[in-house]
Amino acid sequence: MPENREFRPATTVEQFFNRAFGFAVGLGLGPSYAYLLEVKGRKSGKVYSTPVNLHEFAGKEFLVAPRGRTQWVRNAEATGEVTLKRGSYRKRFHLQAIDSPGKLPVLKQYLDQFRSAVQRYFSVPAGSPPEAFAAVADRYPVFELSEIEK
Repeated sequence: MPENREFRPATTVEQFFNRAFGFAVGLGLGPSYAYLLEVKGRKSGKVYSTPVNLHEFAGKEFLVAPRGRTQWVRNAEATGEVTLKRGSYRKRFHLQAIDSPGKLPVLKQYLDQFRSAVQRYFSVPAGSPPEAFAAVADRYPVFELSEIEK
Protein backbone atom coordinates (compact mmCIF):
# COMPACT_ATOMS: atom_id res chain seq x y z
CA MET A 1 0.00 0.00 0.00
CA PRO A 2 1.41 3.43 -0.88
CA GLU A 3 2.51 5.57 2.03
CA ASN A 4 0.19 8.45 1.11
CA ARG A 5 -0.16 10.45 4.33
CA GLU A 6 -2.63 12.93 2.88
CA PHE A 7 -5.81 13.32 4.86
CA ARG A 8 -8.35 15.99 5.70
CA PRO A 9 -8.60 16.63 9.42
CA ALA A 10 -12.08 17.21 10.82
CA THR A 11 -13.09 20.76 11.65
CA THR A 12 -14.24 21.58 15.20
CA VAL A 13 -17.88 21.39 14.06
CA GLU A 14 -17.27 18.04 12.36
CA GLN A 15 -15.54 16.70 15.49
CA PHE A 16 -18.56 17.69 17.59
CA PHE A 17 -20.96 16.11 15.09
CA ASN A 18 -18.87 12.91 14.92
CA ARG A 19 -18.92 12.58 18.72
CA ALA A 20 -22.67 13.16 18.94
CA PHE A 21 -23.46 10.92 15.96
CA GLY A 22 -21.04 8.25 17.21
CA PHE A 23 -22.79 8.26 20.60
CA ALA A 24 -26.19 7.83 18.91
CA VAL A 25 -24.93 5.04 16.64
CA GLY A 26 -23.36 3.30 19.63
CA LEU A 27 -26.85 3.25 21.16
CA GLY A 28 -28.27 1.73 17.95
CA LEU A 29 -29.79 4.91 16.52
CA GLY A 30 -29.25 6.25 13.00
CA PRO A 31 -29.26 4.78 9.50
CA SER A 32 -28.79 1.01 9.14
CA TYR A 33 -25.40 1.45 7.43
CA ALA A 34 -23.94 3.55 10.28
CA TYR A 35 -21.68 1.83 12.81
CA LEU A 36 -19.27 2.83 15.51
CA LEU A 37 -15.82 1.61 14.48
CA GLU A 38 -13.57 0.66 17.39
CA VAL A 39 -9.85 0.15 16.85
CA LYS A 40 -6.89 -0.24 19.17
CA GLY A 41 -4.33 2.57 19.00
CA ARG A 42 -1.09 1.50 17.35
CA LYS A 43 1.05 3.28 19.95
CA SER A 44 -1.12 3.71 23.04
CA GLY A 45 -3.10 0.46 22.92
CA LYS A 46 -6.17 2.51 23.90
CA VAL A 47 -9.41 1.73 22.06
CA TYR A 48 -10.60 4.62 19.87
CA SER A 49 -13.97 4.91 18.18
CA THR A 50 -15.42 6.85 15.29
CA PRO A 51 -18.65 6.60 13.27
CA VAL A 52 -18.33 5.01 9.82
CA ASN A 53 -20.60 4.01 6.96
CA LEU A 54 -20.47 0.29 6.19
CA HIS A 55 -20.60 -0.03 2.42
CA GLU A 56 -21.89 -3.14 0.65
CA PHE A 57 -20.67 -3.78 -2.87
CA ALA A 58 -20.90 -6.97 -4.97
CA GLY A 59 -22.04 -8.99 -1.95
CA LYS A 60 -19.09 -7.91 0.20
CA GLU A 61 -18.69 -5.37 2.99
CA PHE A 62 -16.22 -2.49 2.79
CA LEU A 63 -15.01 0.48 4.78
CA VAL A 64 -13.99 3.55 2.80
CA ALA A 65 -12.04 6.43 4.35
CA PRO A 66 -13.25 9.57 2.55
CA ARG A 67 -10.90 11.81 4.58
CA GLY A 68 -7.87 9.73 3.56
CA ARG A 69 -5.32 8.10 5.88
CA THR A 70 -6.81 9.28 9.16
CA GLN A 71 -5.84 7.97 12.57
CA TRP A 72 -8.46 5.19 12.48
CA VAL A 73 -7.04 4.05 9.14
CA ARG A 74 -3.46 4.00 10.44
CA ASN A 75 -4.50 2.17 13.59
CA ALA A 76 -6.55 -0.35 11.59
CA GLU A 77 -3.64 -0.96 9.21
CA ALA A 78 -1.35 -1.61 12.20
CA THR A 79 -3.71 -4.03 13.98
CA GLY A 80 -5.34 -5.58 10.90
CA GLU A 81 -8.73 -5.65 12.56
CA VAL A 82 -11.58 -3.49 13.80
CA THR A 83 -14.79 -3.94 15.75
CA LEU A 84 -18.07 -2.58 14.44
CA LYS A 85 -20.69 -1.70 17.04
CA ARG A 86 -24.30 -0.63 16.70
CA GLY A 87 -26.53 -0.91 19.75
CA SER A 88 -26.13 -4.46 21.11
CA TYR A 89 -24.52 -5.64 17.83
CA ARG A 90 -20.75 -5.99 18.10
CA LYS A 91 -18.53 -7.96 15.68
CA ARG A 92 -14.81 -8.11 14.95
CA PHE A 93 -13.49 -8.02 11.39
CA HIS A 94 -10.19 -8.60 9.64
CA LEU A 95 -9.29 -5.91 7.12
CA GLN A 96 -7.94 -6.47 3.63
CA ALA A 97 -6.72 -3.30 1.90
CA ILE A 98 -7.97 -3.01 -1.67
CA ASP A 99 -5.61 -1.48 -4.20
CA SER A 100 -6.37 0.18 -7.52
CA PRO A 101 -7.90 -0.74 -9.90
CA GLY A 102 -10.04 -2.97 -7.64
CA LYS A 103 -11.24 -0.09 -5.51
CA LEU A 104 -12.39 2.14 -8.39
CA PRO A 105 -15.93 0.70 -8.64
CA VAL A 106 -16.19 0.63 -4.82
CA LEU A 107 -15.24 4.32 -4.60
CA LYS A 108 -17.72 5.21 -7.35
CA GLN A 109 -20.63 3.43 -5.68
CA TYR A 110 -19.65 4.74 -2.22
CA LEU A 111 -19.63 8.34 -3.46
CA ASP A 112 -22.90 7.83 -5.34
CA GLN A 113 -24.57 6.36 -2.24
CA PHE A 114 -23.24 8.79 0.37
CA ARG A 115 -22.74 11.89 -1.80
CA SER A 116 -24.48 14.33 0.54
CA ALA A 117 -22.11 13.41 3.38
CA VAL A 118 -18.82 12.86 1.52
CA GLN A 119 -18.81 14.72 -1.82
CA ARG A 120 -16.77 17.55 -0.26
CA TYR A 121 -13.86 15.11 0.26
CA PHE A 122 -13.78 13.96 -3.38
CA SER A 123 -12.51 15.99 -6.34
CA VAL A 124 -14.42 13.59 -8.61
CA PRO A 125 -18.16 14.39 -8.80
CA ALA A 126 -20.77 11.80 -7.82
CA GLY A 127 -22.12 10.00 -10.88
CA SER A 128 -18.71 9.82 -12.57
CA PRO A 129 -17.60 6.52 -14.11
CA PRO A 130 -15.21 4.29 -12.10
CA GLU A 131 -12.27 5.25 -14.36
CA ALA A 132 -12.59 8.86 -13.19
CA PHE A 133 -11.32 7.75 -9.75
CA ALA A 134 -8.04 6.32 -11.09
CA ALA A 135 -6.06 9.54 -10.59
CA VAL A 136 -7.26 10.03 -6.98
CA ALA A 137 -7.81 6.46 -5.73
CA ASP A 138 -4.61 6.38 -3.66
CA ARG A 139 -6.01 9.18 -1.48
CA TYR A 140 -8.90 7.00 -0.28
CA PRO A 141 -8.15 3.80 1.65
CA VAL A 142 -10.66 1.01 1.01
CA PHE A 143 -10.83 -2.15 3.13
CA GLU A 144 -12.77 -5.34 2.55
CA LEU A 145 -14.09 -6.81 5.79
CA SER A 146 -14.19 -10.47 6.78
CA GLU A 147 -15.80 -11.45 10.05
CA ILE A 148 -13.59 -12.98 12.73
CA GLU A 149 -15.29 -16.13 14.00
CA LYS A 150 -15.72 -16.39 17.75
